[in-house]
Amino acid sequence: MWIVGLILVALGVAGFLMAQRTRARRHAMIAAETLPIAELEEHRRTLADLGTVGGFRKVCEVVGAAHPHSDGPLRAPQSGVECVWFRQTVVHKYSEQYRDSDGDWRRREQNDTVLDDTSRQGYALVDDSGIIGVDPNGVAPDRPEKVHENFVPGQGPSGGGFFTSGSQSLGMTYTEWVIRPGQRLYVLGEVHDRIGPLVIGKPESSSEPFIVSTRSEEELKASAAGAQRWWAWGGAAVAVLGIVLVVVGLL
Repeated sequence: MWIVGLILVALGVAGFLMAQRTRARRHAMIAAETLPIAELEEHRRTLADLGTVGGFRKVCEVVGAAHPHSDGPLRAPQSGVECVWFRQTVVHKYSEQYRDSDGDWRRREQNDTVLDDTSRQGYALVDDSGIIGVDPNGVAPDRPEKVHENFVPGQGPSGGGFFTSGSQSLGMTYTEWVIRPGQRLYVLGEVHDRIGPLVIGKPESSSEPFIVSTRSEEELKASAAGAQRWWAWGGAAVAVLGIVLVVVGLL
């Protein structure tokens, strides 16, 4: 019993840490300014006029519509949907035999991710005052649009059928998410001019969050507040229960 108690205490501590992380993310959104792109460009030009080229840094929020890279829009590999960003996954579903605690043979379904691929090409954000590049840096945006999900039965990595003794391939699930051109985005990150034009991307400081979302700032802050309460109260309850089990188990 005390071992279970220790596990619950560890889960409670993890819940507390998640609450702190969510709180920091929410406070970062509250503290950051939402700036028009033209104002950021004006600050960059002022520094350039003073002889500081490529040294502009500003952590802030930018809101605008997604716009394709100068090379043109991407095409999502599975659906062919025109987009500025995509993520595709391929998950292999199979069943396998196992022995339960009584030694009896049983069968269970398992999933194995065969492919999880995200586009790396940058895109842009456009507001009423200008345009700024977005460097996704491999970070998946919050709440992208799911445009494709298809389960193909009877296919596995080796072409289908039984692939190991006692295991059977059930099929493959193909799923895809995108950000379409014109999608309104909220971005919290660091604006810089290291490559010349202004780009917003992941901050150099690991303590600063990088958020790209199809939700508004207000929706994100409300969601973070709810998650913070859930992690804090849930973690506290689990930790208290764990402490009780440890004490009882040791008595």
